[in-house]
Amino acid sequence: MIEALLPAGVVGVDAFVEPGDESRGGALFPEEQAALGPVAEGRLREFTDVRRCARRALGILGVGPVPLVPDGDGVPGWPPGVVGSMTHCRGFRAAVVARAGAVRAVGVDAEPWRPLRDGVLETVSVSAERRRHDELVRERPEVCWDRLLFCAKEAVYKAWFPRHRVAWGFRDVVVTFAPDGDTFAAAVPGAPVLTGRWLAGRGVLAAAVVAQPAHRRVSAGA
Repeated sequence: MIEALLPAGVVGVDAFVEPGDESRGGALFPEEQAALGPVAEGRLREFTDVRRCARRALGILGVGPVPLVPDGDGVPGWPPGVVGSMTHCRGFRAAVVARAGAVRAVGVDAEPWRPLRDGVLETVSVSAERRRHDELVRERPEVCWDRLLFCAKEAVYKAWFPRHRVAWGFRDVVVTFAPDGDTFAAAVPGAPVLTGRWLAGRGVLAAAVVAQPAHRRVSAGA
């Protein structure tokens, strides 16, 4: 699923996990286990499964298995020369990696394909986004546009923060969706517009942002 969102040179691996079958992610490195500490079984499974996806993706990229330890900000530590992003939600895990020379940054997020709880849209959007949300709901009512907005902003943040280490809130970035396609653009404070793609399937929504080097920037649909 996730690879459909990615340009050439970016590797994605995902896994749909059935209930009761979430513990087959393999063992963690000692460093990862130590960083995770004592957690509930569900959190352990998510953490382990998504790293299994990441190590498979790194293998496709030609990089051997290494510990992927989160730093103090929760950002995974990728091998030298690699950029990446991981995500998980109920029943789904995904990881995306690329050579740092091929792209500047990647961000991926997955969410359940259902509307946000009442009141959440107002906390994660600005008025212009909400007006556009209402228009999109009328044009394509089958899409959970509120959840998609949340997912896209999460993917943008995952691409932005590891590189710049500057935090911003949901209302600081404005996302615009193509009404008849699967692309979006994000206006980030003090930075060029970032572009991404999204898709939904099997009850899961995924969004990915790939920041190209300045000399290779292409449109989100390329």
